[in-house]
Amino acid sequence: MRAVLAFLLGITFVLNAFAQEAWPTRPIRFILPFPPGGGTDILGRLIAERLSASLGQPVVTENRGGAGGNVGAEAAAKSAPDGYTLVLVAPSLAISPTLYSKINYDPVKDFAPVSLVATVPNVMITQASLPVQNLQEFTAFAKAKPGALNFGSGGAGTSNHLAGELFNIVTGAKLVHIPYKGVNLAMQDVLAGNVHLVFIGIPAAAPHIKTGRLRALALVAPQRSSALPEVPTVAEAGLRDFEVTTWYGVLAPAGTPRSVVTRLNAELVKIMHSPELKEKLAATGTDPLTSTPEEFADYIKREIAKWGDVVRKAGVKAD
Repeated sequence: MRAVLAFLLGITFVLNAFAQEAWPTRPIRFILPFPPGGGTDILGRLIAERLSASLGQPVVTENRGGAGGNVGAEAAAKSAPDGYTLVLVAPSLAISPTLYSKINYDPVKDFAPVSLVATVPNVMITQASLPVQNLQEFTAFAKAKPGALNFGSGGAGTSNHLAGELFNIVTGAKLVHIPYKGVNLAMQDVLAGNVHLVFIGIPAAAPHIKTGRLRALALVAPQRSSALPEVPTVAEAGLRDFEVTTWYGVLAPAGTPRSVVTRLNAELVKIMHSPELKEKLAATGTDPLTSTPEEFADYIKREIAKWGDVVRKAGVKAD
């Protein structure tokens, strides 16, 4: 009897090992928690295309926008931890725990971090028709019309939402927040003349800035970007101690086999630092930034603490 049990246990061990070794054997779902057209979507599709090639299975992107990224994050958190669901997250993951009185997932306990993948400086954009040429003029214009101007964001709890709230605090302006289901939709309303200010990643805004359809007021970053070399930083434009950089990272549901996480991490490091992709990302102002799963887990915890402090000081709540 013991021999039979030992044999069965051995078979089970071999089958499990084979299953993990054989991963992936079918398409992988890659959730992008914001609508098409924004920074998450652009970067996510670039990664998915290259992961498909390196893993030998389709990596299918799925846009699940809503609630500042929480809809997509929750869908990923509640998926089976089998290595066939991934999610591309941004600072909203770290902001939501403080901003919302309740979210239906835990950003630390419900995920297995895989790796950071990139950072993107935000640029402050406004309507080209607005009678301002730079950040100082926009600030003066906004302060002269309290409550008359607005700023759009990718939804309550996104980093571009809090960037706008911090702008109000630091400058004394009283811009009204208008949330969208994705920051790209907010940018479209700047183009349409309905929104006065948006903080958005360089990739989505750069083409419109270069054609003159949008006016760039300042780059929210420590240094200028080669993608928009003529745009000053917020510090150069006269706004000190104001930095909101968007980061992106890949998570899997908690409980995903360690072997899968390790393989994904290795593939992402290879992909993000490949000369071909680095060149493509540099043209859009995106900087590759990878990490170990442990480093990413620690980074998320530090971001939750940092943004929690910002949310409390800004006095904002999403519900």
